[in-house]
Amino acid sequence: MKVVVHVDGGARGNPGPAAAAALLTDGGSGAVLDEATEFLGHTTNNVAEYRGLLLGLARAAALGADEVEVVNDAELIAKQVNGEYKVKHPDMKDLHAQALAALGAFGSWSVRTVPRAQNAGADALVNQALDAARE
Repeated sequence: MKVVVHVDGGARGNPGPAAAAALLTDGGSGAVLDEATEFLGHTTNNVAEYRGLLLGLARAAALGADEVEVVNDAELIAKQVNGEYKVKHPDMKDLHAQALAALGAFGSWSVRTVPRAQNAGADALVNQALDAARE
């Protein structure tokens, strides 16, 4: 089963209060299969982006996906995962390794970047999680 995994992460301030989110849809029909958020506490935007990726991959695995198409609006994360950029920051190396390990569990995978407007569902979930944490 192919699952499209829209992921996002964000921090208000950088670093600042942060959250990660994933919105999973069926690769054929586009129907929403799952959504998840996680408040991360105080961290950076890039860490939040990786945590969104990991959250989405975990949820896709739980759904039984054997193929994932990850869609995000963080070019840095996509290029690091795809091997186009090196991972230099120490905080990112472990998250990068975890992401590659999680992706490796699927029969096939891709990670691509889209403009933020095309990732609006995951972005909205991040903001909901951040707003809820303030209350």
